[in-house]
Amino acid sequence: GKDGLCLIMEVPVVKIKGGEPGAEAGEKLIKSIVNMDINISCIKTDDVKEFGDGENTEFETVFVLEDFDSSDYSYLYKHDNRIVGPPVVLHCALREEPLPFFSRPLYSTTMLHLSLCFTGFRNKEEVKLVNLVHHMGGAIRKDFSAKVTHLIAYSTHGEKYKLAVCMGTPILTPTWIHKAWEHRDDVQFHAGDEAFRTEFKVPPFQDCVLSFLGFSDDDKVNMEERTLKHGGRYLEVGDEKCTHMVVEENSVKELPFVPSKRLYVVKQEWFWGSIQMDARAGESMYCYEKMDSPVMKKAVSLLSLNTPNSNRKRRRLRDTLAQLTKGTEISPFPPRKRPSGEVSMGSLLDISNTPETCKDLAGESSSHSSTPTNLKQSARWQVSKELYQTESNYVDILHTVLKLFKLPLEKEDQVGGPILAQEEIKTIFGSIPEIYDVHTRIKADLEELVMDWSEDKSVGDIILKYSKDLVKAYPPFVNFFEMSKDTIVRCEKQKPRFHAFLKINQSKPECGRQTLVELLIRPVQRLPSVALLLNDIKKHTADDRPDKITLEKAIESLKEVMTHINEDKRKTEGQKQIFDVVYEVDGCPANLLSSHRSLVHRVETIALGDQPCDRGENVTLFLFNDCLEIARKRHKVISSFRSPVGQTRPAAQLKHITLMPLSQIRRVLDLQDTDDCQNSFALVVRPPTEQENLLFSFQLTTEDTEKSAWLKMLCRHVANTICKADAEDLIQCTEPDSVQVSTKDMDSTLIQVIVLKTSTPGVVLRFGITFPNSGPLSPVSLQAMHSPSMVNLPSMFERKYHTFSRSTTHLF
Repeated sequence: GKDGLCLIMEVPVVKIKGGEPGAEAGEKLIKSIVNMDINISCIKTDDVKEFGDGENTEFETVFVLEDFDSSDYSYLYKHDNRIVGPPVVLHCALREEPLPFFSRPLYSTTMLHLSLCFTGFRNKEEVKLVNLVHHMGGAIRKDFSAKVTHLIAYSTHGEKYKLAVCMGTPILTPTWIHKAWEHRDDVQFHAGDEAFRTEFKVPPFQDCVLSFLGFSDDDKVNMEERTLKHGGRYLEVGDEKCTHMVVEENSVKELPFVPSKRLYVVKQEWFWGSIQMDARAGESMYCYEKMDSPVMKKAVSLLSLNTPNSNRKRRRLRDTLAQLTKGTEISPFPPRKRPSGEVSMGSLLDISNTPETCKDLAGESSSHSSTPTNLKQSARWQVSKELYQTESNYVDILHTVLKLFKLPLEKEDQVGGPILAQEEIKTIFGSIPEIYDVHTRIKADLEELVMDWSEDKSVGDIILKYSKDLVKAYPPFVNFFEMSKDTIVRCEKQKPRFHAFLKINQSKPECGRQTLVELLIRPVQRLPSVALLLNDIKKHTADDRPDKITLEKAIESLKEVMTHINEDKRKTEGQKQIFDVVYEVDGCPANLLSSHRSLVHRVETIALGDQPCDRGENVTLFLFNDCLEIARKRHKVISSFRSPVGQTRPAAQLKHITLMPLSQIRRVLDLQDTDDCQNSFALVVRPPTEQENLLFSFQLTTEDTEKSAWLKMLCRHVANTICKADAEDLIQCTEPDSVQVSTKDMDSTLIQVIVLKTSTPGVVLRFGITFPNSGPLSPVSLQAMHSPSMVNLPSMFERKYHTFSRSTTHLF
């Protein structure tokens, strides 16, 4: 009872001390003892010394004592009496078990069958905790071993802590023991219950003071908040109190100071790994080592713009562009090791290798190949090669999603328990395994076709062969992609371990700095991209070839797959903006309008070279998710366009130059600012109809767009189009002189080019006029030149050049 009842049990005699006869607690205990088949009645006593002298040799006396802090307890303990608490009696009675034999006083079974080990405590603190553990039936082990069920840690240092992390042993704070003691009278309670003990886990950053180097402001704030949430503190880089400096290894090339021996300098994977495991990870595995900055070798020596020999300049520029694009033609990731004698697809499909030279690489083994012997690659071969390249990259991305994300999440016996529930994993990844399976087979067939290429090979047959598999695999994933994305966002918010898991894996090279959501959107984009490439192959296929009809059927089969995808998935604001582009750009190709295409961004530039238009032209670049529309500003607009229904639209301000698939961009050059070149960039382009690279160079004039942000955005969409993960690999910082680009005199000289198309096919009149410090051409200056007047051109000419129901008879 609460008034100091002592129940004394002699085995088989039981004696009770304290309390009024018939008191509730006493009666309950007596009933429990009767249920234990003890035949001799209990003894109640107010004086433990009467029985606690240890002289009774006939029976072993067991004292049931409620207060283990009382003088009675001290007296009985001093005389080596067996002492138990009321919960022990009730526990045994409920289970109809005999009293357990313990050499130490046992109040409850709260920690029965638990084996604890301590680390980081001073002796005095440990003694009190050890006594409480013993009172609750737990065992203590001095050395850590596999038999230890829980480690009680005062700090995250030491070998015991590291061993416990490796073995997945729960690591708890001393508060767990104190809180379990508060539940000692609850017979149904056990301290080992996971729901109870989780609250007392030692946070991974306990005793750690972190600093963060090389992270963006948003990332740094996020990591600092999580440091506090997981038991640590943070200070600025360089503070002497810091125990750890977490380094963003991708952006930091050199440390700002020589770290002291006691400062751990670790990669960010240590930080996120600790949160994922819910325990401080071993620093030795994640040490940041200063990497030698990769030295970008200059493609060629610096070229002078006033080199007298223009042919030599052109030749050197061609060599420079070939060097800049080396390795970009095809490089499926991750890199695979091959036997030295095996011909790699990378070497086979290198931009400098023709089908003929590929045969030479393969040696005698390919002597039976039907590869054409002509040195020039056909446009059909180029696009088919591109289809294989993107397919190979796409399969590798799907492999990365499965290997880095899905399989580890499904793995049993994860440290710290499952990161996600099975239904969440299923919602996130959906039919990705089925999509991966069908595209692995498509890739194998395309590889065989490209390895043994001839113009009469059928690309369309391969797609038709798998059309039914595509219909089964794609709609379930694409239609529920939003749900997949929402599940990732929700779980990342609610589950810190999942957030850490994503951070670790998304930082790996295979992911190319992309998030899981960004990787999972690839299947949504893939089929439209394949359809575009098939269209391109069809365009370069002669009408009398059987593959012409097969390709049409293949494109139709892909459209059928896409019709199974919910219509609302294709409607975005960016897609609606395409119509604005169509009306703004005169001569815009009809195939720009597509259900899967959307406008991403628009920038204003000035052309710096002679391609894709003349130097000095005002050029607008429209970036779509899979192509780049290049248009230039009209020099003069003659009249507005009247539609058939009588509505007048403003006349087009821009003239179409070219609509270029992003897959044709081999490299994006970030041209360094110099006295002669400001805010400029260039694109190394390889159209399938060309036998060498072209250079398109521009000066960015859009005020609200930073060059670095624009180039990253462009590269991200180029990478998406060719199914590569790492977009920033496509950017190269280059000195403008090396590619003969300059913005010098752009403000003082305006170059105007007039191209007049006559009704006679193939006749083009071209005038190049330079006006120092002048504005746009005026009608007066045109009349003075005695050139044909566009206004007086025959009406039949005007009708002949309608595009999108709008006249193109304006000055080019």
